[in-house]
Amino acid sequence: MDITSLLGPVIALVAIIGGMIMEGGHIGSVIQFTAAIIVGGGTLGSIMVAYPLSDLIASVKALGTFLKNPTADPDEILKDILDLAQTARKESILALEKKREGIKFEPLAKAIKLAVDGTDPNVIRDTLETEAHIVFEEQEVAVHFWEDLGAIAPTIGILGAVLGLIHVMENLNNPDAIGPGIAIAFVATLYGVGSANIFFLPIGKKIKRKAVIEGHARAMVTIGVEGILSGMNPKVIEEKLAVFCHGKKSEE
Repeated sequence: MDITSLLGPVIALVAIIGGMIMEGGHIGSVIQFTAAIIVGGGTLGSIMVAYPLSDLIASVKALGTFLKNPTADPDEILKDILDLAQTARKESILALEKKREGIKFEPLAKAIKLAVDGTDPNVIRDTLETEAHIVFEEQEVAVHFWEDLGAIAPTIGILGAVLGLIHVMENLNNPDAIGPGIAIAFVATLYGVGSANIFFLPIGKKIKRKAVIEGHARAMVTIGVEGILSGMNPKVIEEKLAVFCHGKKSEE
């Protein structure tokens, strides 16, 4: 579980609501069911116009990526590749089959299977690069979906505020209702701007960052497997892949 994905929104909401209360406000003033319907329903309807249902479902499922830690650990992948390189150098490519079940990163396990099966190195590279490209494009759809939600919600919030102000203008003959009416009207703007900046835009940015991390991991696999098949010294492979890692280079 990516703790910052849960902790971040909580800190933001506590700080905003806490600050409002410290200024003399109360939580009831920002709870407005009609505004929630306008912003929530309007934003959902707009995004449905922009994306087919399959993309909408896939983008909602991408919340799993947002909530979980990245599946690709560059340091662990480097360690696995160096272990495979050592085994292939001391024994043979066929000896890598016994190592495949212990590999957690699926693209690396798949690449090793292709290598053990005797697949041409160029075909392996093309397969890995094509898969990486397609996966990244699909992840980009989810990124754009959440970023578009972040762009649409504030606008729908303003629309809700305008509708509220129209209602206020229709009741100018009742001065006591003007102040509360205006306050309620602006709650829609609060919902739109708040949801965009606390949830939608950050979700899109984190999904994008994790997609980049996975892309780097897939690049490591391509470079590493290519080095193994060419009989490259594990030390050289390590030097080529160390740039992708955040920690110290793995020891052989």
